Amino acid sequence: MLYIGVDLGTSAVKLLLMDGEGKIQKIVSREYPLSFPHPGWSEQNPEDWWEQSLEGIKELTADCDKSQVAGISFGGQMHGLVILDEKDQVIRPAILWNDGRTGKETDYLNNVIGKDKLSQYTANIAFAGFTAPKILWVKENEPENFKRIKKIMLPKDYLAYKLSGTHSCDMSDASGMLLLDVKNRCWSKEMLDICGVTEEQMPKLFESYETVGTLKPELAKELGIPETCKIVAGAGDNAAAAVGTGTVGDGMCNISLGTSGTIFISSKEFGVDPNNALHAFAHADGHYHLMGCMLSAASCNKWWMDEIIGTKDYSGEQAKIEKLGENNVFFLPYLMGERSPHNNPNARGTFIGLTMDSTRADMTQAVLEGVAFAIRDSFEVAKSLGIQIERTKICGGGAKSPLWKKMIANILNIKVDVIESEEGPALGGAMLASVANGEFASVEEAAEKIVKVIDTVEPEPELAAKYEERYQKFVKIYPTVKELFNEII
Repeated sequence: MLYIGVDLGTSAVKLLLMDGEGKIQKIVSREYPLSFPHPGWSEQNPEDWWEQSLEGIKELTADCDKSQVAGISFGGQMHGLVILDEKDQVIRPAILWNDGRTGKETDYLNNVIGKDKLSQYTANIAFAGFTAPKILWVKENEPENFKRIKKIMLPKDYLAYKLSGTHSCDMSDASGMLLLDVKNRCWSKEMLDICGVTEEQMPKLFESYETVGTLKPELAKELGIPETCKIVAGAGDNAAAAVGTGTVGDGMCNISLGTSGTIFISSKEFGVDPNNALHAFAHADGHYHLMGCMLSAASCNKWWMDEIIGTKDYSGEQAKIEKLGENNVFFLPYLMGERSPHNNPNARGTFIGLTMDSTRADMTQAVLEGVAFAIRDSFEVAKSLGIQIERTKICGGGAKSPLWKKMIANILNIKVDVIESEEGPALGGAMLASVANGEFASVEEAAEKIVKVIDTVEPEPELAAKYEERYQKFVKIYPTVKELFNEII
């Protein structure tokens, strides 16, 4: 059988076709616009997602035996607010994860309702990107639109609805709304009341690998795909990527060095960091995960290379770096503020420790190390909850650098596994569809059979010890300059 994974991103939808053994047959990508109606706002039209996804499915399946397509599932950009009226028409453009308009609403939730209460109801605190503050914003600023809301959903769920007719949402994506009681895997009545919405307005909850419905007959006809094709709930992009990298089950870890950086730790047990420095979300495998998200990761290196020293020769610059674990220059990678673990939008990028003999290579090294140290900050939070992590997968653009992988292995003092395929959320979506169709007994079995490790970077005891010393200095820098950031912005 064949399975389609749909990765609904911010700039494009990527679609992947996989067979029942996990082999990737074809990948297509289709772009759509992103609009910024006001400074700090970020919106998209859900119809654009649908049109491009539909055309993408046609392109993806053009050369295969369409009768074999047995399931479609998703990985999607999280937190975006999609609202439908009683005719299931989109009321206004979707407000996206990277939209910054909800500062007032976020402060209200964290400071008036209170972080303790939020954590008790949802296992998380409010961030400007989450969905609940966006609902409060619409209620306050667009009351007419708010009154018309019949259904609230997340971006990928709109695709699932258009394909199946079911208003669905999965547990992992719902976790990022600040409306889900993550521990008990149900909507939080308290949070719905705070936002002024009812459970009837929320989509039905499913596990990521559960079938929400089958393909609408008219679409089956248009696409040439059987009506029996299962539409499967799918997952938020990070959880879907974790499935695609085999980060499922207990104590598994994945580090993503993309534009932003994430450390994703899967766990069979529910756990919440008392300071809420990490997100505590439901996972696509039916269990839980902790996630640290840093806003600038590989983008720090891109900024340093492209904007500051003006070169595209990334590997050439890295080749000049020789003395690992001995650099006296440090870099705080907070070029866009920071989410995990500091939750401080005012934090800024900072070089410290420069002297007359500091070189360009020292500063390049500091940028790469700074990102790895910041990832370790989140890693330490997970360890403090008793989670044992001995190795991690790695993906994203930054993972192509052998030097960066070596730094991460030694700074975190764990083994770093490189995997064969890096198709992340789209592959995770296809894998979830295959589990729903009974190809595999569980998400863990699918990951075990499909995800292949092709290389492992081992930490070196001597270098890891040097980096331990450096890290202990790094962790003192942010608390020292934290108050200064508020004054200089």
